[in-house]
Amino acid sequence: MKTELNITEKWDKVFPQNENVNHEKITFTNRYGITLVADKFEPKEHEGKLPAIAISGPFGAVKEQSSGLYAQILAEKGFLTIAFDPSFTGESGGNPRYMASPDINTEDFQAAVDYLSNDDNVDSERIGILGICGWGGMALNAACIDTRIKATVTSTMYNMSRINANGYFDEGDNADTRYEAKVALNNQRTEDFKNGEYIRAGGVIDPVPEDAPQFVKDYHTYYKTERGYHPRSLNSNEGWNVIGTMSFMNQPIINYSDEIKSAVLMIHGEKAHSCYFSKDEYDKLQGDNKELLIIPDAVHIDLYDNLEVIPFDKITEFYNKYL
Repeated sequence: MKTELNITEKWDKVFPQNENVNHEKITFTNRYGITLVADKFEPKEHEGKLPAIAISGPFGAVKEQSSGLYAQILAEKGFLTIAFDPSFTGESGGNPRYMASPDINTEDFQAAVDYLSNDDNVDSERIGILGICGWGGMALNAACIDTRIKATVTSTMYNMSRINANGYFDEGDNADTRYEAKVALNNQRTEDFKNGEYIRAGGVIDPVPEDAPQFVKDYHTYYKTERGYHPRSLNSNEGWNVIGTMSFMNQPIINYSDEIKSAVLMIHGEKAHSCYFSKDEYDKLQGDNKELLIIPDAVHIDLYDNLEVIPFDKITEFYNKYL
């Protein structure tokens, strides 16, 4: 079933519009036939073709939030940028809604590169990508296979395959725990078929249990604020199709990262609960064009939209060097 796109032309971001940057909505189609909707940002004053960056994330968020903020700021710094909603999410197409796929969502980044490679204002030899949170993993996965990508930034990266298979901090990394999870998920598939609808999970736990980890409390606080809430973001609403991320358990991403020849910058907060993802993935990378930047005292959500923490000067320097 083809998704009827409902694209909003008004400015409905959680951040203010920058008058020094041109903005327009665009669409492009990935190779699964899903139409993706993106915000395109371009500096008002520029000459010649520009280096370009495709941006997405966090997992469950929409382009009106973190990815759009990153895109607008980097456009002001001289790049042509697009912030896109992944398949099944936000204003982009794909049914059922709020699904996820390691293959399709990697393709989303490659489709964004397809678009940028054919934009008249873009230098097709100077294209980079940036992934936030769960889409940091997708960005690095795309960098493993797409040689058109010359520079990749991951910000507070999650490896969605690893966390679905092993749990937080790999606490469920054993065959018995995975088997119990698979039994529960497959039993739920049977019930979903009988009921004619998919049960939802994820989003933000509300109310938060007293004994919940601190990062869960941080997420809850963030997505209940004006800067974290958006009506199209599933993190603010109902959550994922509970079976939607099941395939991540058996489809590891970021294989052959040691063969990435293009530049990579991985950024993470020192106090972020998922910092081990970036550290472990960085250790696999090869070459002198790879960097890991740990932000002192920063937690996970600081790298979503805290302008006092996100190292935009460093990100700009990195892209200027490699694009």
